[in-house]
Amino acid sequence: MLTLAPTLELKVLDPRLHDWGLPRYQTELSAGIDLHACLDEPLTLQPQAPAVLIPSGIAVLMNDPHMVAFLLARSGLGHKKGLVLGQAVGTIDADYANQIFISAWLRNPPGSEPLTIQPGERIAQLVFLPILRPSFELVEEFGATTGRGLGGFGSTGV
Repeated sequence: MLTLAPTLELKVLDPRLHDWGLPRYQTELSAGIDLHACLDEPLTLQPQAPAVLIPSGIAVLMNDPHMVAFLLARSGLGHKKGLVLGQAVGTIDADYANQIFISAWLRNPPGSEPLTIQPGERIAQLVFLPILRPSFELVEEFGATTGRGLGGFGSTGV
């Protein structure tokens, strides 16, 4: 079962990270570690252009079925500059052991200013969470229900 503070294996695939800063929590209460754009030259993203995969320079092995890592946008870049992830949230499974890539997309409307990402810039964050892996029992009808039925998508009001 997942421990509250597990030790994970982290592989540095880009030696520049030793100068830029190894993945770490930026404050005592940060939820995620920041990931750097391991680019060889600046990359300019155009508004609404297709997402681009940017190497993070690291690989992490969780190797625990009760753990997952979510790749998320950094809030400041998303809010102030429009930089978000191409798939909104990236899921890193516990058995994935290859380099983590950041799918970067500039959500701003066409005609807006482009955004240039510099090599070594912190552009995303990786958050580790516990995960439940329930087993399933096939049934014809549910046993006890909440009475909510087939509602959803606003069925309880706005």
